[in-house]
Amino acid sequence: MINRAAIMLKYKKPAIDWINSADPVPNSPKVILEEVNEERTVFLIRDEDADTPDIVNQWIKLNYKALFENELFSWYVDESLWPKKRTLNMFKQWFDVECHTVIIDLVGQPIVSTDA
Repeated sequence: MINRAAIMLKYKKPAIDWINSADPVPNSPKVILEEVNEERTVFLIRDEDADTPDIVNQWIKLNYKALFENELFSWYVDESLWPKKRTLNMFKQWFDVECHTVIIDLVGQPIVSTDA
């Protein structure tokens, strides 16, 4: 077990609506909620930031902008396509937050970052 917790975002309908409406490629196939939520990013956070639901909510309040921008960037790197005013309220309308507090590393080798 490692000293981390995991945050995962589950997309909701308003996020899917944005993905489809912002797509700059005409006649692209539309994405659907079920497909988008099949493969999700896992964000590792300090385990103490996940001690209680209130603490998780406080962490989200402090970090939602980075999470939001990561998700927007994963769809469209052109920031002009992104919603201009990204609030905590909008984040909550677009995503459900899942927190997992038991993380077990079964690899047995050091974690290697791909960041240079």
